[in-house]
Amino acid sequence: MASAKKAGLLIDYHVTRCGDDLQLIMTHQQGEENDQIHKLAWDTFVECTEVAKKLKLHGAGQDLLADAFSGNVKGMGPGVAEAQFDEREAETIIIFMADKTASGAWNLPLYKIFADPFNTVGLVIASNMHGGFSFEVHDVKESKKITFNAPEEIYDMLIFLGAPGRYAVKAVYHRESGEIAAVSSTQKLSLMAGRYVGKDDPVCIVRSQGKFPAVGEILEPFACPNIVEGWMRGSHHGPLMPVAVNESNPSRFDGPPRVIAAGFQLSGGMLVGPRDMFDDLAFDNARQQAKDIADILRRLGPFEPHRLPLDEMEYTTMPEVMKKLEGRFESI
Repeated sequence: MASAKKAGLLIDYHVTRCGDDLQLIMTHQQGEENDQIHKLAWDTFVECTEVAKKLKLHGAGQDLLADAFSGNVKGMGPGVAEAQFDEREAETIIIFMADKTASGAWNLPLYKIFADPFNTVGLVIASNMHGGFSFEVHDVKESKKITFNAPEEIYDMLIFLGAPGRYAVKAVYHRESGEIAAVSSTQKLSLMAGRYVGKDDPVCIVRSQGKFPAVGEILEPFACPNIVEGWMRGSHHGPLMPVAVNESNPSRFDGPPRVIAAGFQLSGGMLVGPRDMFDDLAFDNARQQAKDIADILRRLGPFEPHRLPLDEMEYTTMPEVMKKLEGRFESI
């Protein structure tokens, strides 16, 4: 990464982690889906995988679904969120990173941030936000997309956002200017690999201030932990707990799912920061609520709704069990 910056490929970068997941934050002027940028990310993951293998770490490189780079990281395992824009006079961004959950985890927070006036008062009292935002929603199973306009299409949109296992918010746009407001990773590892290889551990970039929601409005949805899929073996529902980076170490039943938030100012492409946004005692209640929810769900063990429904278990041992029992089911 340092050599890429020195060579002029990158303007700046920041490397962090959420749980056991490596996070690469890069700024550049190469445009979206640039093969040089994607190869840099791929090579970094591959080199880190080799180190992990030497240390005999469990699941080293399990998120890399190919043996060689093919021009774009998308579809090869790692989650990708890219946003191209011209810097404003003051450019504030918040990057959310999660562990032990899936791409649809951002549906509820993004809805609250950009469409819920009880969360974001700017939608009511800020003239430059009153026109609303549009949501690009992806059907991750059928590889289709649709765009909804808020507020007038909220009811239609919620039909889909409420099914985060299949539908995920890919991007949000300011309706009057058309500018990108947020973008997330929507890759699903199990669909790409055809088997369970771990959860997707998604990321989300949100622009703040000015014509976009304020920092406090962007963080507010995480003050009440929503329940997401993932957790142990990627096969359970659990609370998404907002934590500081040094507390993003899920261990109880391989969880519960964690989310961190890194705040930056952009100045000429340089990343000023980060500020650890959830390193704040104001989120202590959210963390306690997440622990209480975890206690309640864990009592259910292998029963739904703690365990995912059967149609979400198709990449685990479920097909093998059904095949073994084939012929034993009788007509009633």
